Amino acid sequence: MLYHSTNNPSHRVNLREAILRSLPPDNGLYMPDSLPVLGEDFWKIQRQLSFQEIGHTVAQAFFGDDVPADALREIIDGTLAFDAPVITLCPGDHILELFHGPTLAFKDFGARFMARLMAWLTRDDDRMLTVLVATSGDTGGAVASAFHQVPGTRVVILYPKGKVSGLQEKQLTALGGNITALEVDGTFDDCQALVKSAFLDRELSENLNLTSANSINLARLVPQSFYYIHAARQMPQGVKSVFVVPSGNFGNLTAGLFAMKLGLPVDHFVAATNSNNVVPDFLRTGHYHPRPSKQTISNAMDVGTPSNFVRMQAIFGNSWREMKFHVSGMWFDDDQTRAAIREVNAIHNYQIDPHGAVGWLAAKAWREQHPCSATITLETAHPAKFPAVMDAELGAGSVEIPDRLAILADREKASIPMTTDKEVFREWLAAM
Repeated sequence: MLYHSTNNPSHRVNLREAILRSLPPDNGLYMPDSLPVLGEDFWKIQRQLSFQEIGHTVAQAFFGDDVPADALREIIDGTLAFDAPVITLCPGDHILELFHGPTLAFKDFGARFMARLMAWLTRDDDRMLTVLVATSGDTGGAVASAFHQVPGTRVVILYPKGKVSGLQEKQLTALGGNITALEVDGTFDDCQALVKSAFLDRELSENLNLTSANSINLARLVPQSFYYIHAARQMPQGVKSVFVVPSGNFGNLTAGLFAMKLGLPVDHFVAATNSNNVVPDFLRTGHYHPRPSKQTISNAMDVGTPSNFVRMQAIFGNSWREMKFHVSGMWFDDDQTRAAIREVNAIHNYQIDPHGAVGWLAAKAWREQHPCSATITLETAHPAKFPAVMDAELGAGSVEIPDRLAILADREKASIPMTTDKEVFREWLAAM
């Protein structure tokens, strides 16, 4: 399969170029020339398949001509080493738990798949691969875990100073080895702009053999489509679910749209954001106005210029009406989010993190408007990653911290200060 730039469909590359170079030279994003569709035979038996078998079928539909089946199966089996269960809070109100991986966030699915796919693509290349990633919270930790001590790779993580939780920061800064963390005096959007500037410097990109682990990279999105299909088959036969997706850079929702295009019966998607409500505003008005991000307690969603919006537009042929038919947008502020954390705990005895709480609020609002709907809210991170918020709402020590997170608490933070000046950043990279 070939992949083209969203800015220039005539710019087409193969899988290796799309994944390892990550970003087209025209600052678009790569999309498959055509989105694959799974046949009726798959949908008839998908309830009997394992999570790994679903992943292998989907990945083969996207990459099968370029990656041998045995290699792809090994990549999938190594990626899907943990489950994504659907939990029912009450009839019609369901939660898809995506935090059972090593870093307790949904980003583990994409990061683990990407690390394994890149290792296969570079198996005959003796050059060092430099993985560049901007994070607003969970992406950096997942990428650091997936690539830590992987031979032939070094990882540079950019994160906004003072805008991630303490335990999230330790996941970025405490591993050492081939992981370097840059503490940027700015927002996530500034971090993302620095990453893109490095890729658009073609000489620098080639010299450092740069690749991205952000959701600008297509390899992050394909494995995230696996769990939409896995979630749907956990629902009663014949139920078409409404997927409610807490959203920041909109990679997760784009992956859901990929699953829909594959043939997954979906009733609707709801994009749930915090006060960084650029996309809900677009879905309401038809006008897209990116703006500086605002800091909130659901920090991984603090994105004012979501990269994957252009992929969403491409999927719907740049038709606002078509997108609006399939996707609705809702947003909620911090006070509403805090109240939701308390309400879910009080009513359902379930601890939900700030991002999932935003999604749950949107799901609740949707069901009030559509009483017969069954919603699946994506719970994207374990609440233990946000102790300050959870302690404030549910009481100190109310959330048990899993061992794989607790062991990081006493480790020393190691980060390098960085400005938002693109030239300063590129000079630092060039001197690595």
